[in-house]
Amino acid sequence: MFSRKLVDELKNWAAQPNRKPLVLRGARQVGKTVAVDLFATDFDCYIHLDLQKPEDCDLFRQNLPVRQLVQMIALSKNVDLSSGRRLLFLDEIQNSPEATAMLRYFYEELPDLFVIAAGSLLEIMMERRQVSFPVGRVEYRYMYPVSFREYLNAIGEIQILKYYDEIPPSPLAYARLLELFHHYTMIGGMPEIVRNYAEQRDVTALRKIYEGLMATYLDDVAKYARSTTVAAHLRHAIETAPLEAGKRIVFHGFGESNYRSREMSEALKTLERAMLIKIIYPTTRCQFPAQPDLRKSPRLQFLDTGLVNFRAGLQVEFFKHSDLHAFYKGLIAEHIAYQEIIAADSLSDQKPVFWTRERELSNAEVDYLLPFQNFLIPVEIKSGKSGTLRSLHQFMNAVEHPYAIRLYAGELNLQKTVTVAGKEFWLLNLPYFLAGKLNDYAEWMITEIKKK
Repeated sequence: MFSRKLVDELKNWAAQPNRKPLVLRGARQVGKTVAVDLFATDFDCYIHLDLQKPEDCDLFRQNLPVRQLVQMIALSKNVDLSSGRRLLFLDEIQNSPEATAMLRYFYEELPDLFVIAAGSLLEIMMERRQVSFPVGRVEYRYMYPVSFREYLNAIGEIQILKYYDEIPPSPLAYARLLELFHHYTMIGGMPEIVRNYAEQRDVTALRKIYEGLMATYLDDVAKYARSTTVAAHLRHAIETAPLEAGKRIVFHGFGESNYRSREMSEALKTLERAMLIKIIYPTTRCQFPAQPDLRKSPRLQFLDTGLVNFRAGLQVEFFKHSDLHAFYKGLIAEHIAYQEIIAADSLSDQKPVFWTRERELSNAEVDYLLPFQNFLIPVEIKSGKSGTLRSLHQFMNAVEHPYAIRLYAGELNLQKTVTVAGKEFWLLNLPYFLAGKLNDYAEWMITEIKKK
């Protein structure tokens, strides 16, 4: 077990005076249960109910008042819940509509009891059972695969982690951080993978774990497919999504299939509700807020870059190249950057947005728009030497602010530059490994510019 950022988020939640029961969202196997178990060490009493087990589910089928329910839970688990800090964890809550409905009464009648609920396939199973979380009576946190920062901690790179946390990090640490980020991108952030790699440092030993994870997601199809036909669509979507990850997609014929647009749209949106993928639409706006344009072709983001590498057979490429942009058309560099950006926000499930301008003779696309203060900062993910910034220049010509960022396989530097049309702006060049700290570096950039 290694610590996760979410444990700190849970501690912040526990310190709130008007705390509500917390619902923890995330795909299967991202480490939700382990994070709560780690958090529970701060409590005098901890009860973990697994609502996949009939005996734990049955506790909520008695329709008891909440105070009597808690007493029955304590008796059934042979624990004392009468005093001290008490934590009740309702794991796999999607299996119990009664437990879901009871959350509001925990909030209203037992505010001193700390309650966390978690589950996989939450939206899918709750839609099927026509139940929902009580509005205004719960709050949410979101959990994703292990981030680069968590990875450094997991593999024991404590000294280099201190450099990573500095803003900016010492130039002496760049080469080592870039090397470690390269390894992290190769294996990905699934906790079981990271834990095994931390112990053995052997990529070849991870194959069975990758295969097991993919098999788990395929096995889940039976839980949310309405028919054998829909199950076939879902299996194709799960097997193919890693191969389409990082690309802009169309639903019709997705993954070189004969399936229609409606069939694959439904399948992929189901996987999105299961938090296995994100369907990310572009915006055509340059001003805040960045409203996604659902008429445009979206980009597909899979749960974890390591699974993408495994499914696409890309791991050997990491031993041949030191620049993530040097293979697979640069898609892995963009995919891991998105993964870091998504993992940085555990308070919401808001999707990243990229920018596109589609004209007959001149198309442009910026990889990511960073909402910062009241404007949008364009972020390009390009290689160090050969990458061009034509699309970024076009975006900068259309906005009033002078700030832009590039992620690449080089060192941090801030430079004043000019677009082809003659507009001056500041470009912050950041190494890939800082993708999860874009907000911090946007603030640092603006502070540095004001000094000049």
